Amino acid sequence: MKSLETKELEKLSDTDLVKKLNDLRSEFSKLKSSAARGTLKKELGEIKTVRRNVARVLTAMNARKAPAVVVEKDETKRDAAKRAKNDSTPAEESKVTE
Repeated sequence: MKSLETKELEKLSDTDLVKKLNDLRSEFSKLKSSAARGTLKKELGEIKTVRRNVARVLTAMNARKAPAVVVEKDETKRDAAKRAKNDSTPAEESKVTE
């Protein structure tokens, strides 16, 4: 199996990503069972490729869920994350004070 490219994964819809993930996981379990039986040629590196493809699909799925944090000049990623968190909470704070 060839490795998946991130450009291909970005083009897929959410349902297609879930299908791809399920297919890869089932293929991974088949490869693991055949490796345990001793019928898999380990030199081919199929398990490694499938495992990394699963990680690529999960990364693509999680990238769509997480909001992008923009880091301004002279600001660390941690400060930007705190600022983003604080920007989203004023509506919640006003509910508490009322």
